[in-house]
Amino acid sequence: MIDTASLSANELVSKLKSGDISSLDLCKAYIKRIEKFEKDVQAWAFLDKKILLEKAGEADEYRKSGKPLGALHGLPVAIKDIIGTYDMPTECGTVFRKKMSNSQDSEIVNLLKNAGAIIMGKTVTCELAYIHPSKTKNPHDYSRTPGGSSSGSAAVVAAHMAHLAIGSQTGGSIIRPASYCGVVGYKPSYGLISRSGVLKTSEKLDTMGVFGKTVKDVALLSKALIKKDLYDPATVHFAADDMMKACEEGPIFEPKFIFYKTNNWKDLGKESQRAFEFLIKSFKKNIEVFDTPSYFNEIPKFHQIIHETDLANNFQIYYKKDKTKLSKEMREAIERGMKYSAKEYTDAIDFMKQSYESYKEVFEDYHGIITPSSSGVADKGLKSTGSADFQKTWTYLGLPTISLPLLTGENGLPLGVQLVGNKLDDLRFLGTANWLEKNCKDE
Repeated sequence: MIDTASLSANELVSKLKSGDISSLDLCKAYIKRIEKFEKDVQAWAFLDKKILLEKAGEADEYRKSGKPLGALHGLPVAIKDIIGTYDMPTECGTVFRKKMSNSQDSEIVNLLKNAGAIIMGKTVTCELAYIHPSKTKNPHDYSRTPGGSSSGSAAVVAAHMAHLAIGSQTGGSIIRPASYCGVVGYKPSYGLISRSGVLKTSEKLDTMGVFGKTVKDVALLSKALIKKDLYDPATVHFAADDMMKACEEGPIFEPKFIFYKTNNWKDLGKESQRAFEFLIKSFKKNIEVFDTPSYFNEIPKFHQIIHETDLANNFQIYYKKDKTKLSKEMREAIERGMKYSAKEYTDAIDFMKQSYESYKEVFEDYHGIITPSSSGVADKGLKSTGSADFQKTWTYLGLPTISLPLLTGENGLPLGVQLVGNKLDDLRFLGTANWLEKNCKDE
């Protein structure tokens, strides 16, 4: 039986292409893990083992035909249950979409299939990709939250039930679950991955991203997904062909980072604070500690205005149909969103542009920003998915961020290090992230 925990996605792809392992055997290994852990983790919204094995068998037969293979041929990928599929339900974590599927695949699914990947199944999302907790538990401690809203996507990778998974972030829905679950979570620059066929929560904030075990693994998956899409006008033309090469080569000279403790540093536990202090000390020649710019204090307010106004616009159909079937958190967000004025919304959009223009010069002198990925380790209890305070600013600015599972906090639980890069500089950014991952492990 294949040991899914010991191999990276890149290693698996290589072995699948060479025929050293079969897609069928790999899927059987995943199913064995799922049968062992899913009853406790509850990360899957939809998974049909029979269909998965059929797809794996088809992938193996295709490989034997000698025809050209895609970059992800035969590799199963888990996708968040807001990503549209015609042959699987897309329930988006709400009773309003129970057993409903889309009329066609999303662009993400099309790109995955073109690359030869197998759509493994749907991972659990918080209700309508917002903050109401889902059924999923943290694989490291079932009494703790896995984070949200990409709860299932982070958890399946952490539990070795999949090597790669796709999620989304509007506030902190990739970075926080990655930190809590001890996996790599990468949110690319806004506009790199299409959202066509994906549940829309906020046009200005929604960003698709990926989970994996290493930086090179998330680069492998991202490369297959980055493409201009005419059906998502936010997407841009971006040359991702050299993404793996840039990731492996890393920075051409010793990188320099800014570390922000931020105003939320006090929310971290003492052990988590000590872990970050050790990181700063270990990389003292690379890291300079600064206070966050004063105008960052305005960002949470503006992020909230955009997010909740868009939630109200996109989900008022459910609110009007039967608001009692929505969670208290969603109802209140929609109600607040209905009250913002057009001027407040416009001001929030304008500040987004202004603040990025003011901030981007930082990247002329530094390779990236380092902050905690989250306000400590995963919260005890399952009534909250945790705070997005450490993630919202970067989502609002549209910058690429990645959470690296490099530290350990309270109770021996994983603690993510968040690296932030400049907008649309994702190739160099991933190279820097790979450098940090490698050098941190060497410490």
